[in-house]
Amino acid sequence: MTLTDLREAFLSPSGDRLVPGPHARSPWGADMLHGRLLGGLLARAVEREHAEPWLHVARLTVDLFRSTPMVPVQVVTSRVRDGRRIRVVDATVLTSDGPAARASAVLLRRGDQPPGDVPATPAWDVPGPDRLGPAPHRTNSARRVPWDTWLLDADGKPATGWDSGHPRRAWLRETHELVAGEPLTPLVRAALAADFASPLAHAGTAGLQYINADYTLALSREPVGDAIGLESAGHLGQDGTAVGRCTMYDTSGPIGFCTVTALANPNNGFRPAGSGHSPGR
Repeated sequence: MTLTDLREAFLSPSGDRLVPGPHARSPWGADMLHGRLLGGLLARAVEREHAEPWLHVARLTVDLFRSTPMVPVQVVTSRVRDGRRIRVVDATVLTSDGPAARASAVLLRRGDQPPGDVPATPAWDVPGPDRLGPAPHRTNSARRVPWDTWLLDADGKPATGWDSGHPRRAWLRETHELVAGEPLTPLVRAALAADFASPLAHAGTAGLQYINADYTLALSREPVGDAIGLESAGHLGQDGTAVGRCTMYDTSGPIGFCTVTALANPNNGFRPAGSGHSPGR
């Protein structure tokens, strides 16, 4: 695979639709669009159609309720509320068969920080990607995962695999445009990375036995730079469902949180190099 191939966008515009390339495929199925791209597309639409310099996208909830085949998609949005300090937006990914995913977003007016000290999430104590060196060559289903990942153990040292019951950390860096001809924005980078909270929170000694059904990204600020860090901060499972939480970082410090809900996928035993959409959701 050449450098040009590695940098090819996941999707290309065609009229009012976006056509996925072969490398946009999910590891869960040969004819399935990767779930993380749906979150990125929804964030992109919210930002392009509803963002303003004085507004901050503070919360994005992405519902992944349907497997999406490798077909052209369209994203439509609507403004639910437009107040003096808050804007609420809905967005939906459509295929020829109907809705495939949706999101709701809360945009808050920027302003001055109030006085006083509030206990806050501390800065990360792990080396950044520049100190870790080139990303390991991770593969799944005999193909290279099309983004850079550095998987770290609880001590911030490079991890050798996913079969661990201990909390994990990871750095992610995108290597492709989402849509051809469009530089990735900080918000879209965060939305793409947030889907990775599911394997970080839910994978265990038997691999990833849960399929993420949604995720909620809550940002105190937009990330700086091209690397997004995640640290698993909790997992609870009962009766075939699970919830998980990750703290998110850039190289300057913490930027927010991501929570995920998931359904059990027993006997799957998927060892993720990345996360994705599952058949039969």
